[in-house]
Amino acid sequence: MEITSRQARWEIPGVATLEAGAGGLTKLVISATEGQAEIYLHGAHVTHFQPSGRKPVLFLSQKSLFEADKPIRGGIPLIFPWFGPNTDDPSAPMHGFARVKNWEVINVSKTSAGDVSATFELASRQPMSKVWPHSFQLQYTVRIGKELSLTLSVKNLSSKAFSFEEAFHTYLAVSDVRQSRIEGLAGHQYIDKVDQFQIKTQGAGPIAIEGETDRVYLDTADVVCVQDPVLDRELRVRKIDSQSTVLWNPWIAKAKAMADFGDEEWPGMVCVETANVGKNKISLPAGATHEMRAIISAH
Repeated sequence: MEITSRQARWEIPGVATLEAGAGGLTKLVISATEGQAEIYLHGAHVTHFQPSGRKPVLFLSQKSLFEADKPIRGGIPLIFPWFGPNTDDPSAPMHGFARVKNWEVINVSKTSAGDVSATFELASRQPMSKVWPHSFQLQYTVRIGKELSLTLSVKNLSSKAFSFEEAFHTYLAVSDVRQSRIEGLAGHQYIDKVDQFQIKTQGAGPIAIEGETDRVYLDTADVVCVQDPVLDRELRVRKIDSQSTVLWNPWIAKAKAMADFGDEEWPGMVCVETANVGKNKISLPAGATHEMRAIISAH
């Protein structure tokens, strides 16, 4: 993908550069004082985050396709304006269109503390699809430092209210998901998508992943921590203005069935997704703006 002069003006030598990434897609490579990251303009997709002196925090599949009409597998896919299949049109893109659209860089800056912020925009006053006939503006700010901060701003440019779902579909890297434990969701209700969408309540104590897992936890704003005893670290996901958390691992059979996911990669990841989905979807009045934020850190 050609790097335009409009995009290149946001480069900061030695700090933020636009480069040709996998599949010829353009990526923004960021070197902050306390962390490094890579963000593809395709989907405004964060594919890499690594605090200085530590191991990478995000998982990225070696089988990801990196094609202009397909989502990237791993990192942090950005989901908007629906989660999962579209109920009105099953042929519409899974998880919405935001993760397969090309976003524009509209700002890159470095703070006095050495953190780097990059803001991307996707906006349209024309219908993006027959199931999304609304005018909108998305701005997505990624701040890189010791922590990774994500802020998605959704503005309704239409004359009427609209509703939407959103998620940071975060793939966290772990040494072995079977030995990892997830804390912060005890006592919350969830939809178990691998057990006929039954509504269940999470028990006390940490969660162990013991098979295919696809759960949508509702009405929870709690911090979620992933304990990784092999790497002796904790990955922490804090969030603001998010009322849903999605927990996902494909396990053995589903991993083998996915063309863009390695058969043996599933032990090395777990998705802890910051979201507003289902009953927690957002209804946004005309002219209004909603922000959702996540802060991801390694300890």
